[in-house]
Amino acid sequence: MIRTATPEDVPVIHAMVRELAEYEKCPDEAQATKEQLHEALFGEHPAAYAHIAETATGEPAGFALWFLNFSTWRGVHGIYLEDLYVRPAHRGGGHGKALLTELARICVTRGYGRLEWSVLNWNTPSIAFYESLGARPQDEWTVYRLAGGALEGLATGA
Repeated sequence: MIRTATPEDVPVIHAMVRELAEYEKCPDEAQATKEQLHEALFGEHPAAYAHIAETATGEPAGFALWFLNFSTWRGVHGIYLEDLYVRPAHRGGGHGKALLTELARICVTRGYGRLEWSVLNWNTPSIAFYESLGARPQDEWTVYRLAGGALEGLATGA
């Protein structure tokens, strides 16, 4: 079952974010607090959204955390999937596909033009899964990021 996350889900989302960071081999980079996640998802001006995948007994099996993007070329919003995670004990049970199906449904229902995300190059099981659903890599684009000192330097003109 897929459902929209509630404020009560923040602790489990936080725990799964930490689990995802472990899986992606960078546990020290996951620094978001429960309070930050709560504010982003349920604060006065939510900027992100989440869905929870549950087992038949109501146990959280995974989550998807996403936000809106916008295509100036197409003139419509899309969904950017920041994180998709299914706990190891529940992989292969259809939870990941169900989460992506829900996001695709939201896109189609709301007239959004695309659903996109990033995946680590070494994560071949996820890549194979995504491609089995019809997703295709956008190899002609390279992701750039400003963070830390470089971001602060640009912001201050240093």
